[in-house]
Amino acid sequence: MSILEKLTNRAKATNQIENVSRRNFIKASGVATTGLVLGVAIPSQAIAFDHSEHESAFNPNAFIHLQENGDLLLYCGRCEMGQGISTALPAAVADEMEADWSRVTVQQADGDEKYGPQGTGGSASIRVMYEPMREAGAAAKLMLVAAAAKVWQTTVDDCEAKNHFVYNKSSGKKLSFGQLASLAATQPVPEKPTLKTKAAYNYIGKALPRHDQGKVVIGERIYGVDTKMPGLKYAAITHCPVLGGTLKSLEKDEALAMKGVLDVIVVDRLAVPYGSIGGVAVVADNTWTAQQALAKLKIAWDLGENASYDTVEYKKQLVKNVESPAELATERGDVNSAFATAAKTLKATYTGGHLSHSPMEPNASVVFVEKDKCEVWAATQSPADIQKVLAGYLKRDPKDIIVHVTMAGGAFGRKFKCDYVHEAAVLSEKTGFPIQLTWSREEDMRTGYYHSINAQHIEASLDENGAVTGWLHRTAFPPIASLFNPAAVKPGKDDVAAVDNYPFGLPNFRSEIGDAKAHTRIGWYRAVYAIFYGFSFSTFADELAYKAGKDPLTFLNQLYDANDIAEQKEQVERSKNVLEIAAKQSGWYERENLPKGQGIGLAVHYSFQSYVAMAVRVESDGENIKVLEVDCVIDCGQVLNLDGATAQMEGAVVMGMSLALSTEITFREGAVVNSNFHNYPVMRINDMPKVNVHIVESDHKPTGLGEPGVAPFAPALSNAVFAASGKRYRDIPFKPMMV
Repeated sequence: MSILEKLTNRAKATNQIENVSRRNFIKASGVATTGLVLGVAIPSQAIAFDHSEHESAFNPNAFIHLQENGDLLLYCGRCEMGQGISTALPAAVADEMEADWSRVTVQQADGDEKYGPQGTGGSASIRVMYEPMREAGAAAKLMLVAAAAKVWQTTVDDCEAKNHFVYNKSSGKKLSFGQLASLAATQPVPEKPTLKTKAAYNYIGKALPRHDQGKVVIGERIYGVDTKMPGLKYAAITHCPVLGGTLKSLEKDEALAMKGVLDVIVVDRLAVPYGSIGGVAVVADNTWTAQQALAKLKIAWDLGENASYDTVEYKKQLVKNVESPAELATERGDVNSAFATAAKTLKATYTGGHLSHSPMEPNASVVFVEKDKCEVWAATQSPADIQKVLAGYLKRDPKDIIVHVTMAGGAFGRKFKCDYVHEAAVLSEKTGFPIQLTWSREEDMRTGYYHSINAQHIEASLDENGAVTGWLHRTAFPPIASLFNPAAVKPGKDDVAAVDNYPFGLPNFRSEIGDAKAHTRIGWYRAVYAIFYGFSFSTFADELAYKAGKDPLTFLNQLYDANDIAEQKEQVERSKNVLEIAAKQSGWYERENLPKGQGIGLAVHYSFQSYVAMAVRVESDGENIKVLEVDCVIDCGQVLNLDGATAQMEGAVVMGMSLALSTEITFREGAVVNSNFHNYPVMRINDMPKVNVHIVESDHKPTGLGEPGVAPFAPALSNAVFAASGKRYRDIPFKPMMV
C-alpha cells in the first residue's frame, strides 16, 4: 500500500489534514522538497456531478508545501479555466495560515486520485473545498506557532502568527515561516483547528488579482494547444456530420501525396460516454499541413437514422408535446378546480434552441502512448474521465494514464468530455509518435455536444384579486442522461426538480414531462437547465403581472409571500432581497422618467444554491434591441475573491446576452448548419452594456458562483423589451441570425 493510500485510509471518516514527511512526499509525488508539507483530505462528494463514472475514493486533494526559504507552494486539484479557482482557494489557505500572499505560488495538480475528485463543474469547487482548505491553512499556522514556542521555550498562547512570521508577544522577537518550516513538520497535526472569524480575514472576501495574471498578460500561461515536446506530430480530424453515421468510403491518395503528411488514419467509434464518435484524421509535420490535407480527403458517409433531424421541425414537435397532456411528475392541490373557478387565466409556451459551448480555445490535447505508459497533456475539466476512457481503450490500469492538466481557454462543460483526447491516443498508438490533435473551430461547432433544445408550457389561473390560484407546467427537452442511456427519451424527475420546488407560493400545482428524444449529443452547458427554467418562470410571472394589472415587482413579491413552506423560507427571503436590491439600483421605482422607447425588466432565479437578480435597461422598438445597462445582484454566501466574483457576473451577462439575442445551433438533414462565429455570433465588445455588479454581504457558507448568473439575463431582457415596446419574446434567442 502506498504512503498516500495509507493517508487516505486514515482520513476516510471525516475531513482530515495529514503531515506528509518530506521523504514520503517525494516518493508519492516525485517532487523534491524540504520544509512543511500537508495533505488535505477532501470529501468524495466534492465532484460536481452525481454520475457513478465520476466517483472517486476519498483521497488527499491538495498539498501545502512551505519551503525552508519561506516560499509557499500550493497545489490546485481543480481545473483553472478562467473562473479563478486557482486564486480563490489558495488565498483561503493563505489567509488561515497568516501567509504573505506575495510568497505564494500555485501549481496545477496532475490527474491523480490522491487529489480527490477533480471534476470541475456544477459551481461546486469552492462550495465543497472552502472549509477543508481553510482548515489546512489553520493547521499549518498552529504547527508553525508550536514550533516557534518550542524554540523560545514558551507557551503557544505567547506566540502569534502574522504575515509569514511568528511573533513572541512577550519579547517582540520573530521567526519567519521559512526558519520554522522543518521544525513545524515535526509537530502533531491539529485535528479540528479553530478557523478565523470574518473580522480577521486578510484575503477572503477581498479583491485579489489572479495569481497568474502576469503570465496570462505576457503569454506564458500554458494552455492545451501550447504543449510541445521532441518528436511531436500534429493531427487534424473530421467526423461524420450526423450523429450515429458511419464511414462509407475514403479516398486518401491526394492527401498522402502532400509533403509533410505522415498518414491518414480512420478513428473508430468508441461506444462509451465521452469516447470518439468516429472520424478520419491526418497526421503531419505541422497543424497547417494536416488541415490542408484533411480538406483533400474524399469521404462518403452513411448518415444513419438521425439524417432527418431538423431543429425547426423538432421544436414544433416539442411545442406540440408540451401543449398536450403529458406524463405526471408532481401534483399538489387541484389545478383543474383552480382553473374552473378562475377570474382570469393565461397560458404561454417558451422555447429555446441548441447552444454550442464554443470556448475560445478549441479542443486540443497532446498524447504519447508508449509501451509502458501513456502520458496526456490536456485542458480538461475531468482528468479522471480521461484516465477511465483511455484505460478502457488501451486496456491498461487507469493509474497508468498520466494526465497533466493545463490551463483551459474556456470550457463551459465541453471539456468535461474527452473525445478529443481519446482520438489523439488512437493516433499516437497507431503512429508511435506523440500527437497533438487540435479540432478546428468548425469541427467543434458541427460535431460537439450541445445544450438541450427545449419547450416549456405554462398555464395559470388568477382570482379576482390577481393572486395565482393554479399553475400547470409542462416541460420537454432531450436530457443529458441520453449520453449514458440512449433509451432516455424524456427528462427524468430529477431534471424537473427545479420546477417542482420553485419557491413561488402555488397552492394548486401540477408538472408534466413530455417526450424529447435526443438526435445529437447533449451535454452540460454553463447554467444547464436553469437557462430555460429561469426564462420560463420569470417571463411568465411578468406576463401574469400585466394580466393581473399589477406592478411586476409587486406581483413577484406576492408570489413569494404566498409560499408557506417552512423549508423554503430562507429561499424566499433571499430571493426577495436580491430582487429588491436590483430594483433600487436600476432605478426601477423611477422608471416612469425613462425616455420613450426605454424600459427596465426584472428577473430573479435560484440555482446552484445561489440567488441572482437582474435588472436590464434597454432601448427598443421591439425589433431593434440595445442593452444600455445591467444591474446584477448575487447572493452566494461568503465570497472568497470579490474581483473574481465580479468578473464571473460580468461574464454571465456576456453569455446571457449572446444566448438571448444571437446564438442558436441549427440542424438540417441531421447536420449542424453553423460553422463559425460569423453564423454563431457571440457578443462583441462594442455591444457590451454598462454592468453594475452588486454582491450581497453574507455570513452563509459559499455557494455556486460560476453558473447561476446566466439564467436571469434572458428573462430580464425579454421583460425590458416588453416594457419599452409592448413586444413579448417567448423564444430564445429573440433574433437569431439566419443560417
